[in-house]
Amino acid sequence: MHILMYRWKAYNYRDVEETFKLLGHTVDNIEQKLGNYDIDTDFEVLLRNQLHQVHYDMVFTVNYFAVISNICQEMSVKYVSWTCDNPLISMYHQSVFNDCNYIFTFDKTNYLEFKAMGVNHIWYLPLAVDAERMDAVIDGRIVSAGMDKRAYAGDVAFVGSLYERNSYDKLKHKLPEYLQGYFDAVMEAQLNISGANIIEPMLTTEILEQLQKYFKLEKSSEESFSDLGLIFQTTVLGFKIAEVQRRRALIELSKYFDVNVYSNSDVSDLVRVRYMGSVDYWSEMPKVFRETKINLNFTIPNIKSGIPLRVWDVLGSGGFLLTNYQAEMPYYFEEGKDLVCFDGIEDLRQKVAYYLEHEEERKQIAANGYRKVAEHHTYVHRVREMLRVIEEVGDKNRT
Repeated sequence: MHILMYRWKAYNYRDVEETFKLLGHTVDNIEQKLGNYDIDTDFEVLLRNQLHQVHYDMVFTVNYFAVISNICQEMSVKYVSWTCDNPLISMYHQSVFNDCNYIFTFDKTNYLEFKAMGVNHIWYLPLAVDAERMDAVIDGRIVSAGMDKRAYAGDVAFVGSLYERNSYDKLKHKLPEYLQGYFDAVMEAQLNISGANIIEPMLTTEILEQLQKYFKLEKSSEESFSDLGLIFQTTVLGFKIAEVQRRRALIELSKYFDVNVYSNSDVSDLVRVRYMGSVDYWSEMPKVFRETKINLNFTIPNIKSGIPLRVWDVLGSGGFLLTNYQAEMPYYFEEGKDLVCFDGIEDLRQKVAYYLEHEEERKQIAANGYRKVAEHHTYVHRVREMLRVIEEVGDKNRT
């Protein structure tokens, strides 16, 4: 199979590309920054020319791009996408109904939502990890000019954004006191709930009618059907909640434990936290996860039920994972055996203390988690399933 892959800054595109090649397929890349995910004349010309010059069996992207779907529909080429973010605003577009699409999403709630809309070419496919690549980075077969081993080790670590540049902070002072208080209460309630998202039902018609006086909805194109509630809960409240949760947890933990943070975010207010700078996803991050005693995951509430990429990456690196609960976790992991979940900051603090003291138990859980993903949840497993679905649909269309 000859595959054209749109390359952008998605963390896991290279793992998918290498898996396609490992399974015997040929992959070409096309790369150009999109000014608009729905309409981009320069990119459309580039993609059309590429599809005219070479016969491709499919175009593949990590995440969904309406502009690519519409070109593939026009030129009768399969368009395959696999989401790693949720909700993906670019999916709320008329192009999702195109027959050329093969949309795979890692969040089952998202899958069910689009199926209910009448989108037929969408499937649920959780994310994955290349444990062999992680091992190669950790044992030095993939060499990087990064920090030495000592810089990766620590008791507790978080790798990721603190979302301090969220738009809620810029908007809040423009809102009347009633709306400020209401959104503060909604966010506080969400912070106290694990494994469920309550933001959407709290954005009632009355609240949204008041909000639209202060928050302007800018659609990417006329064919987009994203609405005020979706945009606000995702790009405004969701990011702010993630910031508050992560900062509160790190501040609390740093009172009792040595905590390292690997991030591009501003952590100057986290006085007890040890700021380690950012780490390269490919060449350094697996070493952090392996060398750190306890790795933290805080899932942004925008991901309603799915398991984020960080969970797979920690486990695939052989690291011990302490994470918030997500509804899909019991389908793939045994809590307390493969990974450990916390419920609230106090529970998080207690579990950090426990697993720092119980080294053998901690190491066994990390080993179990690694074995589980290495044997059942690699990119080879996922890409084979993806290609099986595509072939099965093709067979049905031919009969």
